[in-house]
Amino acid sequence: MTARRDLTLAEKVELIRKNEQNVPYRKLAGEYKISIGSVSNIVKRKVEYIENYEQNENSNKKRNLRDEFSQQLDQKVYEWFVQQRSKNIPISGPLLQEQARQIRQQLGGSNAGDFKASNGWLEKFRKRHGIQYRTINGESASVDPATVDEWEKRLVVMIDKYNPNDIYNADETGLFFKAVPNRSLVAAKDSCKGGKRSKERFTVLLCTNMTGTDKLKPLMIGKSANPRCFKN
Repeated sequence: MTARRDLTLAEKVELIRKNEQNVPYRKLAGEYKISIGSVSNIVKRKVEYIENYEQNENSNKKRNLRDEFSQQLDQKVYEWFVQQRSKNIPISGPLLQEQARQIRQQLGGSNAGDFKASNGWLEKFRKRHGIQYRTINGESASVDPATVDEWEKRLVVMIDKYNPNDIYNADETGLFFKAVPNRSLVAAKDSCKGGKRSKERFTVLLCTNMTGTDKLKPLMIGKSANPRCFKN
């Protein structure tokens, strides 16, 4: 008695093709080690098996094409990342995602527009290449905590007799409008160094009262003594 054996879909289609070439059932049964009845059942369902096989083949071809694009994309995005970091250019997550979308478009293909460079894709990309998110090392200064504590105590006494609506605070800050981010994605083995930062800035004075009900219009100072916009 022939031992029962389950054929794969590819083997069933192969058997069907041979039967179409007039290979007898008995010979097919011996070759594939199945019963003649099983051969007959496979041939009866040949339309179903062939359709399923062709659908799987098309799916595999599409999957292989997607995998090929994914590998190319991964390689090119990582090459771009390494190149930018070698120049000490900070790379944020959104910037990397946007670059990935552009590279995917350049690679072409019918599904190029479907690639979204999602946060999930970014996380997997980081894990594959050992990329971490760090703060860029730069100049820093610290304030003596004792001085801060002393000033806070004095300030409470000074403002105690005023209505909160009448207590204002003003401070200046620099607006470095050409500055790059101070955090970047970096390879785990690399230090997080930044390059030369742009010093171009505006000085902005901000002022509001304690309750936040009166926010004064910000004042801005540029580097020009007589700005062109003031001449008219």
